Amino acid sequence: MLQITYIRENKEEVIKRLAKRNIDANDLVNLVVDLDEKRRATQVELDNILAESNKLSKEIGILMRNGEKAKAEILKAKTAQFKDETKELTEKLNELANSLQEELYKLPNTPADIVPAGKSADDNLNVFEEGKIPVLHEGALPHWELAKKYDIIDFDLGAKITGAGFPVYKGKGARLQRALISYFLDKNTDAGYQEMQVPHLVNEASGYGTGQLPDKEGQMYHVGEDNLYLIPTAEVPVTNIFRDVLLNESDLPILYTGYTPCFRREAGSYGAHVRGLNRLHQFDKVEIVRVEHPDNSYQALDGMVEHVKTLLQELKLPYRILRLCGGDMGFTSALTYDFEVFSTAQDRWLEISSVSNFETFQANRLKLRFKDKEGKNQLAHTLNGSSLALPRVLAGILENYQTPEGIVVPEVLRPYTGFDIIN
Repeated sequence: MLQITYIRENKEEVIKRLAKRNIDANDLVNLVVDLDEKRRATQVELDNILAESNKLSKEIGILMRNGEKAKAEILKAKTAQFKDETKELTEKLNELANSLQEELYKLPNTPADIVPAGKSADDNLNVFEEGKIPVLHEGALPHWELAKKYDIIDFDLGAKITGAGFPVYKGKGARLQRALISYFLDKNTDAGYQEMQVPHLVNEASGYGTGQLPDKEGQMYHVGEDNLYLIPTAEVPVTNIFRDVLLNESDLPILYTGYTPCFRREAGSYGAHVRGLNRLHQFDKVEIVRVEHPDNSYQALDGMVEHVKTLLQELKLPYRILRLCGGDMGFTSALTYDFEVFSTAQDRWLEISSVSNFETFQANRLKLRFKDKEGKNQLAHTLNGSSLALPRVLAGILENYQTPEGIVVPEVLRPYTGFDIIN
C-alpha cells in the first residue's frame, strides 16, 4: 500500500508513475488526498475539543474544591456537550479512516524508473538470454505425452480425484519432482537463505498484508467456514512472519526460503497453452524472500536475479530474463524480472520465475519497520522470487532432455534422484 504522506506530497508524480501501468489514477488519487484532508481536519477538530474538555475538567475540580458548585454545574453542562461532539467526531473520524484505507487498497504500487511503459507481455523487455536450444530427434513429444509414455505423471487420475489442474506424480516422476525441491532448497540455503516450513493456509490479515487481498480473491481458494485461504505462494506466509514487527537496523538483511505447494484457481484458463504442466491449480514451488534496508534493496534484487540464473545454468536449460512493462507487472511490485525457459517440443517460452522488489508497498500494509541509527522507525523493503516454480521447469527438463532412449536426468539432479534416465 502506498503511504498517504508520499501520495499527498507527490500527487502528480504518483499519477504519472501509475500511467505506466495504463491506469488513469487522477480521480482515485484526488479522492484519496481529499479523504486524507478531511480525516486530518476532523482529527484536529477532535483534538481541540478533547483539549478543551480536559481544561474544563480541571477547572471543575478547582471550583468543586473551592465550594463553587453552581459555577461547576455550568461547566459540567458544557463538558456533557463536548462528550456528544467527541462521540460524533470519533465516529466520523473512523468512517473517514476506513474509507481512506479502502481507497488506498485500490491503488497499485508505483513502477520504478526503469520499468518500461507497455500494455501487455508483448511490451516486456528482453534483458538477458543464455543457453543453447537443443535440436530434438524426429518424433519428439511435448511433456504431457512424455508423461503418459513413461507413466510418470497422470493428469486423468488427478482429474478423477480432484479435478483438472491437479496432477498425480508417479514413480520416477515423483522422485524427479522431489529432487528438484531438495536441489532448490539446498542451493538457496548455501546462498545464505534460512529454510522455513510455514502453514499452507493463511488468515485474511495475511492476505491483506502481502497484497493478495483485496486484489486477487478470485484467484484464491477460500475455506469459508474458517475464513482461511489456501496460499498462492510461500511468499504470503513467509513475508507475514514480519507483520507488526519492529526490527533493528542491524537485523537487516533477512533472507528466508521455503518450499510449499501453491494453490491458484486460475479461473478462465483454457486452451492448448495451458495443457499438461503449463498451468495448474496445485503446484510446488520453492520461494526466496528478503527483508532489506531501503538503501540496499535494488542491489539485493540484482543478487536474487543472479542466484536464479545459477539454478538454470546448472540445470543447463535455455532461458531468458524479461523486465516486465508497467501493464504486465503484478499489483504490488515496483520492479519485476521474469525468467522463462524454452520448451523445445512446444516451441515457446514458459515462465518459471518472477523476482520482484516491492519497496515499502507490502511493508506499509504489514507495518514492518526497523529502527534506524538515529532511533527513527522506517518502513523496510520486501522482495521475493520463485527459486523455482516446479511445473514448467519439469516440463522443460522432460522436453529438452528427451532422447530416443528416454529422458536424461540433468547431471546436477542425479545425486537426488539416484537414477540418470527415465525410460
